Order: sequence, then structure tokens, then C-alpha cells
Amino acid sequence: MLLLIDAGNTRIKWALAADDVPLGQWSDSGAVTHAELNYLPASWRHAGVTRAIVSNVAGAKVRDQLQLMIPAVDVTWFASVFEMAGVRNGYRNPGQLGCDRFAAAIGARALEPDRALVVATCGTATTIDALNLKGDFIGGMILPGLGLMAASLARNTAQLPMIVASGATAAGFADNTDDAILSGCLSAQAGAIERACGLLGPSLCVLSGGAARYIAQALSTPYRMIDNIVLVGLHAAAVK
Repeated sequence: MLLLIDAGNTRIKWALAADDVPLGQWSDSGAVTHAELNYLPASWRHAGVTRAIVSNVAGAKVRDQLQLMIPAVDVTWFASVFEMAGVRNGYRNPGQLGCDRFAAAIGARALEPDRALVVATCGTATTIDALNLKGDFIGGMILPGLGLMAASLARNTAQLPMIVASGATAAGFADNTDDAILSGCLSAQAGAIERACGLLGPSLCVLSGGAARYIAQALSTPYRMIDNIVLVGLHAAAVK
């Protein structure tokens, strides 16, 4: 059994994949906040894990904690390199590319191998990365995520409230302050994604991340929603 872990800025996502299953077909999966990290070993204890691959952008402390929690098996700490699983890393310094972004690019390429792709991962930060038809990772954009944008307005202005995204999208020109904040933040997110699509040319947008379902409602460009694209990329890298 293969254990996949995506340790992000806010949550730690994980999945268990049996041998020879299609990408994204997990035997089990879940997510915890950093504060709930100690609950993870119980999820894996009886799974028969034989190897693990981990993407960690949450820092050295989380890495050390995970190292103690992962069963005593072959563990790969995933890192960005020049080329892997059909994706060539075009970053000026390939190792500087966030390993989660590289994994997301690999996952998107594995699922959509015949398309130019814009990969938008909408979490604490929103990352928007471009791959051409040949699988070259061209580069990307990083901006505050939907929640950070709204929190920044609430924190740094005198009278604007903190809003929480609901299932409904505030469209266009809002007639109240909460909806105006939501509309502005969603428009900024969608606008950045659509600009990336325009720069790349004919392409498909792959959307993932906790805020993706909200941002998708504001997009006018074609997209495919993929849950846990980083885990999909780790799975693709593990079976390459």
C-alpha cells in the first residue's frame, strides 16, 4: 500500500493507494489541520503501508513530526527537479519551485496529457501555473488565496467586516458590503486565472484546492475540477 501525503500551509491531506489502481482511486483518504496532526497515525496503522511519498511545504517542524508518524517504510520526500513524470521544470532554479506546485503540475499532466494546461490550486495561497503541450512547466503566478484576501480587508480597514464564502457567488456589482467584498475577491481570483489562460493561449484550466468550488462559479474559461491534485501528482510520480 502506498501512502501519499500533502502537507500544506493549513491542512495535511493524505491518501492510501493500492498497487496498480488508476490515479486518484484511493483506498482511503482524509485531511486534518496542523493542530490535529497527532490523529493521523491511527488512519494508517492497519493499512499495510509499504512505502510513502510526501510533499511538505509546511516547514521543518511538520516534517519532523511526520517523520515520526509515518510507518518504518521507504519514505520519499518529494522535491522539485528538472524533469519528472513527463513534466520538465522551466523554473530558473528548478529546486526553488514549490514541491506542491510541481506535484500539481505532474498530476494535471498525467490526467490531461494532450492539452496545454493552466493549473490553479486555490488554497491558503492561490497558485496559477502553466504547462505547454509538450509538458514544459513554463512558470506561474502566486497571489493571496480567497480567504487571505477577505481577511486582509477586514484586518487592515476600519469598518469592513470579515466575510465567509458561502455556496452562493456574489456576482458583479453588489448592493451590500459583504457581497461587495466577496464579489471583489472572487473577481480578483477569477481574473488572475483567466489572464493566465489568455497568456498561454488555447488550454484547459485544472482547478483544485479548498476554495476552487467558489472561484469556479466566477470563471468564464473552460475548467476541470480535480480534488487533491497534489496527491494525484504524487501518485503519478510514485508509479512513473
